[in-house]
Amino acid sequence: MSLFWRIFGLNAVVLGAATALLLWAPVTVSVPVVLTEAVVLIGGLVVMLVANAALLRIGLAPLDRLTQQMTTVDLLRQGHRLPVAGHGEVAQLLRTFNEMLDRLETERATSTARVLSAQEAERRRIAQELHDEVGQSMTAVLLELKRAADRAPDTLRADLQHAQETTRQSLDEVRRLARRLRPGVLDDLGLVSALTALTTDYATHTGLAVHRRCAPDLPALGPETELVLYRVAQEALTNAARHADARNVELTLRHSRTEVVLDVCDDGRGLGHAWEGAGIRGMRERALLIDAGLDIGAGPTGGARVRLTVPLPRDAA
Repeated sequence: MSLFWRIFGLNAVVLGAATALLLWAPVTVSVPVVLTEAVVLIGGLVVMLVANAALLRIGLAPLDRLTQQMTTVDLLRQGHRLPVAGHGEVAQLLRTFNEMLDRLETERATSTARVLSAQEAERRRIAQELHDEVGQSMTAVLLELKRAADRAPDTLRADLQHAQETTRQSLDEVRRLARRLRPGVLDDLGLVSALTALTTDYATHTGLAVHRRCAPDLPALGPETELVLYRVAQEALTNAARHADARNVELTLRHSRTEVVLDVCDDGRGLGHAWEGAGIRGMRERALLIDAGLDIGAGPTGGARVRLTVPLPRDAA
């Protein structure tokens, strides 16, 4: 029975009972009203109000849950659905809302996949241009400075050597940026080698003590899965270096028969009540691409922990 007919039926029953009492029962209203008549009228009113309040509370409770879900829904945290019971219009509304969430999550995952694919392609192009165009040009400048320094008089040689050293440092920085944009070692040598190079680079340039433990016998993973694992580790290390005031970071990559787990823990100040920024939401979007679970919270000894759990396909398991 729909909510309308339940409320209407209850009111009809109460009003019908009151009318029947007035027509056939020896119930009258005196003028002025005596105490017993006032008690009967007020009691009937209270019963009707309580019955209506109880029915409305029960009937509108699913709508309250729907309102709360609509204000807190996050398409990056999939799987939250409202329970549906019955066949009335409220149940149909909840069922329609759940179906709408299914469509929105599917469309969000599809559009996110296209955006991230275009982003990786653009990163690859920029990294290639930095390596081929800018890197080669700076290498040529470095050689020219060396030749000029060899032929220059003593008064200018120190300045040219200083310019040569500055150019060499800039060339190293360009190459490092190119590796961050698109890790060639990931394509050539695999995930473990790429994570080794990544942690070494962060330890060298940020001063963090990065402790790395990677299982050597990882199962075969697809290129997209390896890229997601690498990007999540990269973003977690970046957050630890920039925002956590951490001194030590531990990166662990392990696997079981059914899943591969990446853990990045730091000893910084933790998340607290910090709002999720673009970096964390980017990690969640990447995790959705491969149906992985991402858990970001407090570490076992303080600080923050980022855990990415990647389920293995049945044939790989």
